[in-house]
Amino acid sequence: MADNLAARQTDDSDKGDGRRRRRDLKLYYGIENGEAPVENEQVSQTSAQSTDPCNLDGGSFQPQTYLSKLIQERSLTELMDEEQKMVRDIKGLDSDMQTLVYENYNKFISATDTIRKMKNDFRKMEDEMDHLASNMSAITDFSASISNTLQDRRQQITKLAGVHSLLKKLQFLFELPARLNKCIDMEAYVQAVRYYTKAQRVLHQYEHMPSFQGIHTDCEAIIKQLRAKLMERFRQKESTAKQLTECVDLLLQLGEPAESLCDEYLSHAKHKLDEDLEGLEKQIKLYSGEVKPAQEERPAQAFMSAGMDVLEFVDSGCNGFLSNICLVIASYNDMFLNRMQTDEALDTIALRKLVLFVNELMERYFSFVRQRVQLEKETGDNTILVRALDRFHRRLQAMNKLLPDTDFSRAGTEIVSRGAKDRVAHYLQSLKQHFADCLTDIRQNLAAPRLVGKQDSNARLADLLSNMQSSVVEQIKSVLGNLQAFIAPDITFAMKPYFRGPFCSQDVREGLVVAFVRHVCTMCNDFCEVPGDKTTSPPALLMILSRFCIDLENATISYLLSVAEEQFMVEDKGTVTPTAELWAMAKDTGQRLLNHYVRVQGLTISQMLRKSVETRDWLNTIEPRNVRAVMKRVVEDITAIDMQVGQLYEEGVRKERSSDSSRRTHALSSSQANRRPQWNYAPSVDNSLMSNIQKLFSEKIEIFSAVEFSKVSVLTGIVKISLKTFLECVRLRTFGRYGLQQIQVDTHYLQLYLWRFVSDENLVQVLLDEIVCSAVHRCVDPVMMEPSVIDLICERG
Repeated sequence: MADNLAARQTDDSDKGDGRRRRRDLKLYYGIENGEAPVENEQVSQTSAQSTDPCNLDGGSFQPQTYLSKLIQERSLTELMDEEQKMVRDIKGLDSDMQTLVYENYNKFISATDTIRKMKNDFRKMEDEMDHLASNMSAITDFSASISNTLQDRRQQITKLAGVHSLLKKLQFLFELPARLNKCIDMEAYVQAVRYYTKAQRVLHQYEHMPSFQGIHTDCEAIIKQLRAKLMERFRQKESTAKQLTECVDLLLQLGEPAESLCDEYLSHAKHKLDEDLEGLEKQIKLYSGEVKPAQEERPAQAFMSAGMDVLEFVDSGCNGFLSNICLVIASYNDMFLNRMQTDEALDTIALRKLVLFVNELMERYFSFVRQRVQLEKETGDNTILVRALDRFHRRLQAMNKLLPDTDFSRAGTEIVSRGAKDRVAHYLQSLKQHFADCLTDIRQNLAAPRLVGKQDSNARLADLLSNMQSSVVEQIKSVLGNLQAFIAPDITFAMKPYFRGPFCSQDVREGLVVAFVRHVCTMCNDFCEVPGDKTTSPPALLMILSRFCIDLENATISYLLSVAEEQFMVEDKGTVTPTAELWAMAKDTGQRLLNHYVRVQGLTISQMLRKSVETRDWLNTIEPRNVRAVMKRVVEDITAIDMQVGQLYEEGVRKERSSDSSRRTHALSSSQANRRPQWNYAPSVDNSLMSNIQKLFSEKIEIFSAVEFSKVSVLTGIVKISLKTFLECVRLRTFGRYGLQQIQVDTHYLQLYLWRFVSDENLVQVLLDEIVCSAVHRCVDPVMMEPSVIDLICERG
């Protein structure tokens, strides 16, 4: 046991030495415990373990202390187990160390070879460095020898070199006039200016000396001639942009004032640009017909001299005028603005001159483009116009980059927007004309004579309405489809918010769809503005338009707005007309048209009744044997109106009557139906008093009330107007016995048929009662006819 403990102590001492060596290495390389810093608790715990003398892995481990502690605290069995554990750990560490040595053996061999090779290479480098040092030493000695040999003549050589350079300069000055003349003769103006600017400072400095004064005078005369030639070339119309740039550059080098050159250059450029603008103006006049094309000898020349379409016009302007003005701007910038100058005021003046020059010409160009685009508003296809506007817009965007101090895109956008508005206005006008043509077609169909065996006019009303509705809707959809060319994905300006938003919401939705609906309502309202009591509009047309407006309110307006908003992606709903406002407008228009239709039809029947009453002598008439023909005509007309209205409107709701109703349901051949007791006359009672008492208990009848959108309501309004007119005409006449009896027969005949057309048959009964009572009041011999006789006459009539 003691031997084992001694061996353990030896091993522990070895391990202690190894730990110390590792600790020293960690301290040298700045590594603490081989781990990165952790949080405060972990750091304190680790530091406590490292200072523990019984910690095998700590830096302060004491083998003797650790062994003493084990002997005191552990039993023999535990000590033996601890010994076995340590033996296993030692063997594991030895095995790991051996594995590491085996794994790094090749690396050690390779490192050894590398070190050996480096030694050989350094030995060769040392030899070469020694050889280089010896060569440098020889060169230094040779250089010193040369310097010592030439030291006496160095100043003399330097002086001779200076004299030689001066002689060369003098020779150049003496030969300068001849060289300048030769360059001018050869038109080598750039070489001449370079020669002169090279010698200019010397000539000005020594011009007071006689030998240089003659040279200076000759050179100034030659340069004056050169300036004249350059100005002559500068002012030639045939000069290219490159030649102009060269002339300006040379004149500026010769001291010509830059401000005057700016004016000269812009004036020269203006001639060419004016020619381009005049060509565009001529094309506008040719296209508009203001100027006739010249009579050419060949047809091809005549075709080429004709007016261009809008795309060719824009291409001509872009490739001609815009290209030339861009070239002028670029050349001007190179010549006057991008040069190295110290005078900022001169730069400001030159830039202001260019901006004013460009703005004046661009304003003329924009004016011509506006005129040409306005001439396109009558065409049917948008494709060419949109392509032309897109090309124009893109070219202006590029021009803005060339001259940043101007903003031509705003004016270009205004022209594009104006062109789009003109197209919308043209389409709106075409829609208005189409609607007017539809009305004309309906008028012609209503006025066309009816053929025997063909469909009657009443059956045609629904077809006429349907045809007009489908035609108008299809026309609007076609127009919206054509306008979609302005927002195509490949169009540049269509993607700009400042164009797309206002165009879709204000131009298309408001300016086209909403404006057309308003126009339809306004035009329909004009049919209700009748001077006096006469109208030229067919009543059937009024009813068709009324139904058309009601259909607008119910479905068409919502459908058209949804199509427009979907196709043009209208997002801003806050600034547009609400749909409910258009619904209310269409409904109000339909109501006015239907009310006017009732008045017109009522007036027509009233005219017949009024003439029948006014043209008859009611005092001296014969005993009635028949129903008057006018009453039969009234019933026929109201029956025809009933069939006409039924083509476009539903039946409607009738007022139910009680079981004791006096309704007349029999036809001409039925005389046994229940009849209402006829009007009785009691001479002993005051007729005026009885009439007034009866009115107190009868319902008040409003003759010109608003009509509902149903057949019963329409016919009720017409019957009320007709019977009220009949009543007022009776009040203006005086009747004899047989005249009163004729009124009895006529009113009874009307009652037999008119009750079925109205919503409340009591209304017909009340009005007819008033007519008979009024005739009784105005009769000189009020003797009533027997009801059985009246029934017999009405059945026979």
